[in-house]
Amino acid sequence: MQISDLRIALFSGNYNYTRDGANQALNRLVGYLLGQGAAVRVYSPMVAEPDFQPTGDLINVRSMPFPVKGRGEYRVPMGLDKDARADLEKFAPNTVHVSSPDPTGHAALKWARERDIPVLASVHTRFETYPRYYGLGFTEPAIEWMLRRFYNRCDALVAPSESQITELKAQGMHDDISIWSRGVDRDMFHPSKRDLSWRRSLGIEDSDVAITFLGRLVMEKGLDMFAEAIVQLRKMQVPHRVLVVGDGPARGWFEKALPGGVFAGFQTGSDLGRAVASSDVFFNPSVTETFGNVTLEAMASGLPVVAAGATGSASLVQDGATGTLVSDGTPACFAKALAPYCTDHDLRRAHGEAGSARAGDYSWDAINNAVAETYLRLHHQREAV
Repeated sequence: MQISDLRIALFSGNYNYTRDGANQALNRLVGYLLGQGAAVRVYSPMVAEPDFQPTGDLINVRSMPFPVKGRGEYRVPMGLDKDARADLEKFAPNTVHVSSPDPTGHAALKWARERDIPVLASVHTRFETYPRYYGLGFTEPAIEWMLRRFYNRCDALVAPSESQITELKAQGMHDDISIWSRGVDRDMFHPSKRDLSWRRSLGIEDSDVAITFLGRLVMEKGLDMFAEAIVQLRKMQVPHRVLVVGDGPARGWFEKALPGGVFAGFQTGSDLGRAVASSDVFFNPSVTETFGNVTLEAMASGLPVVAAGATGSASLVQDGATGTLVSDGTPACFAKALAPYCTDHDLRRAHGEAGSARAGDYSWDAINNAVAETYLRLHHQREAV
């Protein structure tokens, strides 16, 4: 069997209606597979005005708004209705890929197992950590149990970092877990995109050191920790500015928590590349990400990174070489890690240049080919039985 023999049904909780790192990776994967001659059909909720046009054929699955205050932009896929099942039967996939353990993902897994079709699951985020940001931390053990049951019914998993694979195996999620890393567009994210005039238009002077938050403004991205660390940095009287690139339902809260911060709003394409390269230090306190696309984009843009020493960032950031990893994730510890980059130009430049060089190792084609090879391996394993 070759890649061109694959017929892949991909199930996603959010393929294109709200832009995020996970669906950007999925769309790139589908583009690569189609380019290699594979047939791909994507099943995901659809909305009237999605954030971007999907790559490949997209089939709607019934869904409902996410039942958490402030997260109404996301939808929960609610299984496979008659129309979706009929389309799936007609497409007749020989491979199923599930990217979210939601009701539709469960239905797709059951459908595939009944037909002895191999199932690959991709892990994009640490779902079990989300409840703690909404006052529901007591539910984490139950969610972890449900995730374990779901993933162990799949044939194999792919995850974006070695640190995440280690975590998944420790949690008993699966034994067969391989790498599906993330790539970065070096035409978009590069130190050459730095634009001092753009900074000045936002009131950031050439001599200012801009500490940047990049991503969707939702609480599980660590907004509270980011804001509290900045408070500590101000108490230390370390000169800096705060630049926030992104938007989301928690923007109002973040603006109140960061008085004096510069909010550049949602950026995309070349504007996003310009915004990142025009920053000075990237600060990512999130512990929910399995990889951290934004961390790689910041590195590619020549920024030193201060990040939580958690899954994702721990596999990207070389502590003491491309940035600083903070294991004891307290506001004071993050502030202490940020301070040297605000005052030491040579350190900031050296770690930024090293990060940009390391980002050059991430080629999208090579990365996506690893997923295709995993599909083929699952078929070969079945044939060998």
